Amino acid sequence: MDDRFNTTTGWVLFAGVIALGLTAVSSRIYHADKHEGAEHGGFAIAGAAEADGGKVEMGIAEAMASAEMSKGEKVFAKCIACHTIDQGGATGIGPNLFGVVGAGIGEHAPGFAYSSALAGVGGEWNFENLDAWLKSPRGFANGTKMSFAGLGKIEDRAAVIVYMNANGSNLPLPEVVTQAEEGTEAEEGADDAAAEVAHGE
Repeated sequence: MDDRFNTTTGWVLFAGVIALGLTAVSSRIYHADKHEGAEHGGFAIAGAAEADGGKVEMGIAEAMASAEMSKGEKVFAKCIACHTIDQGGATGIGPNLFGVVGAGIGEHAPGFAYSSALAGVGGEWNFENLDAWLKSPRGFANGTKMSFAGLGKIEDRAAVIVYMNANGSNLPLPEVVTQAEEGTEAEEGADDAAAEVAHGE
């Protein structure tokens, strides 16, 4: 009985050693423990992005053109823990935002302790800067005190900007130029140039 048990145990241990050895050898030969990228990249297939439903994000001007004020007010509810937007509203954790659109970055609320990261950006709170700020405050001004992670959807950012603009700024909304209009303008420019050449101008 003991001899059989010892023999069986010996064979089991021997099989385990063989399996362990084969694993070690195969991992060195086939690099099973390391991920290796393809030696050569694939080729881009025209129209593949469209087939997968990949879309290029619209610009802020286009998003603002279809933004709804009511939606902007709802999205702004995420901001009221730190900001007010009423004229003469109090400064809280963040500054009052009435009339902020078009104001200097880091200069809107006198006496508010803006971070040096934000104050050092310069420029003004135009629609593009507000879009970038609302998308990622830390990406726009690395080191800002604002802990808000940002709004991922451009539709939400556009709606909030339209809502903020209506509260004390009322700047004209940006014009949306479509690709068709850009093509027409380019053709008109080429026609004008050709006419000038034909007339010797």
